[in-house]
Amino acid sequence: MRRRSAATLATTGDVLQLIRSGEAVTRSEIGRVTGLSRPAVGLRVAELLRRGLVVEDTEGPSTGGRPPARLAFNAAGGLVLVASLGASRTQIGVCDLAGRVLDRTDLVIDVEEGPDVVMPLLLDTWEELLADRPVSLVRGVGMGVPATVEFAAGRTESARVMASWTGLAIPPIVAERFPVPVFVDNDVNVIAIGEHHAVYAGEVDDLLFVKVSTRIGAGVIAGGRILRGALGAAGEIGHIPVRDGGGVLCRCGGYDCLDSVASGTAILRDLRAQGRDVSTLADVVALVRAGDAETMALVRRAARMLGEVLAGAINLLNPAVVVLGGDVAETFQPMVSGVREVVYRRSTALATRDLRIERTRLGPEAGLTGCALMVLDHILSPEAIDEAPLPDAAVAP
Repeated sequence: MRRRSAATLATTGDVLQLIRSGEAVTRSEIGRVTGLSRPAVGLRVAELLRRGLVVEDTEGPSTGGRPPARLAFNAAGGLVLVASLGASRTQIGVCDLAGRVLDRTDLVIDVEEGPDVVMPLLLDTWEELLADRPVSLVRGVGMGVPATVEFAAGRTESARVMASWTGLAIPPIVAERFPVPVFVDNDVNVIAIGEHHAVYAGEVDDLLFVKVSTRIGAGVIAGGRILRGALGAAGEIGHIPVRDGGGVLCRCGGYDCLDSVASGTAILRDLRAQGRDVSTLADVVALVRAGDAETMALVRRAARMLGEVLAGAINLLNPAVVVLGGDVAETFQPMVSGVREVVYRRSTALATRDLRIERTRLGPEAGLTGCALMVLDHILSPEAIDEAPLPDAAVAP
């Protein structure tokens, strides 16, 4: 609960936070924690019940006589629409107010076709997923996109793989179809949020998630929260130059950026330059599994370059865990092994003393979960509950 002076009473938003956290789940407990009178507690609980955010039952333990009615957060009291856009594949889903994925679909979308093509498809897919659910239950929308995002405005500022989206404010486009709060962030940030919450919450507060796929990016969890930086550009490790890159021109205009020499796109490019017939990462996977020497050499080279960049990031951030995700890292064990070798050799002894470097355990669903949590962190905060009351909604069965 927010820190308040003795003269300031706990609000409806504060009471919801107590119930969600489990700190106080009966009216008497709420009164004891907040100092509110019984009528004041009753008014706040009645408001939460009316808005479908809380439910109650009488199954609580009794110390004699009638058991007290226990209050519980009602995750079914609303829906969050989510989408995690990648360079070539997009996950689209519907979550409840606890961030659980209720329904999802995966689409092959070339985001470089531009927002005029992708956004209508995304909005139509959400409507299809909502076919059997009241649209009135939608409380917010969350999106992750492969671009640097000015979070406050939901505007893409520079895009790794979707240049036609640069400078686009996404929330107004979504709000025309779904008039609810809309939040947009970098795709790796939302994956980091989802992975941390689902796998590491309560265990570690400092985590670095690295996505190695068509492109390379990172999401930083510091002190248990996502670190976006002053303008949303934190985590752009793909544009750190590496040694011995060979003078490769990057999309950003620089040379030998990590993204241009160690990503899945770079591995495909280098294999084609060697005369190999490869068109997708699946073709590269097949060569790796077959033990192809030239392919293995390229993967190990990419791992070494990624490891060198990560070594510097680890010295700077001192995470407890580095999680490697994305098509390349999830598929190529030599990539993970190579990164570990370089990091433990080049980072400081203290930074690596307890460091774990692991592959993602959540997989593609991390992005959807992260999008939902990004939304819920805002729309269910005490401030949002108090300042912008959510509309009435029928409670989903």
